[in-house]
Amino acid sequence: MDAAVIVVGAGPAGLVLASELQLAGVGVIVLEKLPERTGESRGLGFTARTMEVFDQRGLLSRFGEVETSNLGHFGGVPVDFGLLEGAHQAAKSVPQSQTEAVLEAWTGELGTDLRRGHEVLAVTDTGDAVEVDVCGPEGAYTLRAAYIVGCDGGRSTVRKEAGFDFPGTASTTEMFLADVTGLDLAPRMIGETFPGGMVMVGPLPGGVTRLILCERGAPPVQRDAPPSYDEVASGWQRVTGEDISHGEPVWVSSFGDATRQVTEYRRGRVLLAGDAAHIHLPAGGQGMNTGIQDAMNLGWKLAAVVQGRVPEALLDTYHGERHPVGRRLLMNTRAQGLLLLSGAEVQPLRDVLSELIEFPEVSRHLAAMVSGVEIRYDVGGGRHPLLGRRLPDLELVGEDFKSRSARLLRPGRGVLLDLEDSAVLRRRAVGWTDRVDVVTAAAHAVDPASSLAGTAAVLVRPDGHVAWAAPGSHDDLPMSLTRWFGPSR
Repeated sequence: MDAAVIVVGAGPAGLVLASELQLAGVGVIVLEKLPERTGESRGLGFTARTMEVFDQRGLLSRFGEVETSNLGHFGGVPVDFGLLEGAHQAAKSVPQSQTEAVLEAWTGELGTDLRRGHEVLAVTDTGDAVEVDVCGPEGAYTLRAAYIVGCDGGRSTVRKEAGFDFPGTASTTEMFLADVTGLDLAPRMIGETFPGGMVMVGPLPGGVTRLILCERGAPPVQRDAPPSYDEVASGWQRVTGEDISHGEPVWVSSFGDATRQVTEYRRGRVLLAGDAAHIHLPAGGQGMNTGIQDAMNLGWKLAAVVQGRVPEALLDTYHGERHPVGRRLLMNTRAQGLLLLSGAEVQPLRDVLSELIEFPEVSRHLAAMVSGVEIRYDVGGGRHPLLGRRLPDLELVGEDFKSRSARLLRPGRGVLLDLEDSAVLRRRAVGWTDRVDVVTAAAHAVDPASSLAGTAAVLVRPDGHVAWAAPGSHDDLPMSLTRWFGPSR
């Protein structure tokens, strides 16, 4: 084997996955066909869940001071994300170019073999390995690995080569995305609808303005190169009446409203994550964030399988947990597309939704859907409200330490958090301490109304989701430890 795992694509999903594997001690080769980062920033900012993911790996400080906000929208209707219980607000102004730079530096520190300018030509699952034909700067060569993961975007070569089904709907329109300097436009952060279309305007650091333009009736176009800024400026004037032709483009791109999802996230030794598995209208900035969370879900599982610590069947939980998340992502982005991009005929629907969002339960539901806070995996093991959910960040006080629960997850291992100093609990976990850190501490200042109130212990997976919780029978703990971390040593 040339590597245990080959990851194709050095976008955020691919870089996070490679880092998670390297953190677990699994050697990775990342193949990226582009010779260098583009500098473009289709993704902008992080949802609350992604902020927590980066926090639990100690990465948030690497992004510097980030602007956070509880303001958001659903299909152009304002939503208060402050209604959500959680440790983090969403970050609004981190460009994808910065995200990729931070993640690439992290993968380098962990020892990842990142090969830029290396394009995948063919993928063959031989049953006992995967063979990958590659064209690099010095010519063609073949790699062999135990698994390959396609994180290579909406036009994924890995997906096509492995024969994944990718059903859905094709684009019905073309939209423009551009970062521009030299403009003085009022912010339209949640979009503004005109008779001829919809526009968004967002200020970015360094005097850059982010523009999104959807001109109603503009047909989808197959392009071999990015659109010109003249096309953007002309369409902008037709829709808004504003002249932005004097602006200086940093970069310009186009996108559509195609909505597709693979029917399976794994076929044998080939897996998919991020845009390779699901494409959709970029409503609410969910795409990059969902891809990062795909990678966090898959990384520790794939590492455990490669190292022989758990049966290969654990990889099936990746599809089982993330495919429903992707399905709901497509549902909500299609709904938002109807609200954002349709004409006056849907204004009554916008008006009704604006009224409904005034009810806190409705606003909370939509905010949780867009931010990923609603995600709860089916981990079995009882009815505790924390099961399958991310562990809320806790202030912990032990016999000789103070810490936060997020910090305990930084090594990328499982954590059994004993909140009531139970010797019985710790004895039951002895056979797994080579894979799971057992920590005895008390939680500080827990809200009596929260799901943590009365919780005696939690088993937390490396991705931050709770796999077992007490009160409940400690007899169930070995079963959960075996399911997620393999048999006792």
